[in-house]
Amino acid sequence: MNEHRPVKRTPSLLERAADLFGTDPAAGAPTIDLSALPEEPARKGKAKKKAEPEAPATPQAEILDPVVETPPVVEPAPKVSPRKDIARAAPAVVPSRQGTIDRERLAARGMIVPGAAVTGISEEYRIVKREIIRNFTGGPGRPVLPRGHRVLIGSANPGEGKTFSAVNLALSLAVETDHDVLLIDADIAKPSVIAALGLEDGPGLMDALADPHLPLGDCLIQTDIPGLKVMPAGTGHTHDTELLASARTEALLTQLEAGAPGRILILDSPPVLAASPAAVLAGHVGQLIMVVRADETLEGALRDAIGLMGACPHIQLLLNGVKFSPGGRRFGTYYGQGGA
Repeated sequence: MNEHRPVKRTPSLLERAADLFGTDPAAGAPTIDLSALPEEPARKGKAKKKAEPEAPATPQAEILDPVVETPPVVEPAPKVSPRKDIARAAPAVVPSRQGTIDRERLAARGMIVPGAAVTGISEEYRIVKREIIRNFTGGPGRPVLPRGHRVLIGSANPGEGKTFSAVNLALSLAVETDHDVLLIDADIAKPSVIAALGLEDGPGLMDALADPHLPLGDCLIQTDIPGLKVMPAGTGHTHDTELLASARTEALLTQLEAGAPGRILILDSPPVLAASPAAVLAGHVGQLIMVVRADETLEGALRDAIGLMGACPHIQLLLNGVKFSPGGRRFGTYYGQGGA
């Protein structure tokens, strides 16, 4: 009888990009800061079986062993992350604008089409999103990544596929039952998220930052996918870097998370080596996905870009435009999709 040998798992897009450029995605990953944890409480002694009678009062001080009562057994309350506590404490921002995603436009660009049959591209982004979710939910041997639910998608140079990846990742995450997604176009100079989805443009990120009195709901679009909201880049501003570096940005992101404990923020970043706001945005997120264009992104440019994004504690690479998959993996054929 033939023995079945275990099938070797083929590497994901993130792992292949890491191997290609000699970067370990897990290196330097944040760990739990033990110094910030409270001290372990002292162990309580066993209660005395019979209470001793009170001693008569005497003029001399006398040190007595305290009687410790055994506390009743109480079932521990379920652990809730601080982010979920904060999110539940405030009402969620309700988008005042509605929009329908253009499925035909997505299909023409080779992107994930909501509601369509499973394809190779949708399976690839399923692998990517699982890694992203594990980073901020934690697990065996993996600490919870602080602010890991905020994910910045960037690239060293224009044309390497950052918006393509940001939109596909948001569409893939939007069908998760435990999460919803807010896709933010933070490429102020050349926004392209709204055009990719076929939505109507309007007020967005820069308008909310420039005018604190503007209702935040006016800057959000609720798409016809229940789990996906979109924030356009908004009106261009000559001081976009300064606005993004202000305390207003952190307050705005916190407000966007309020009332939605399972929300994931996906930010489409400007190209790192072409616009200064990218490095500023890195300080507001817990995860950075650097999109690497196969056969185009130079190693020197990638290393320079990663060096500028040091404010983000966790950086991973995503290989885009791959024409050959090691091991011959072709997602989608199992579901009857994809060519021969």
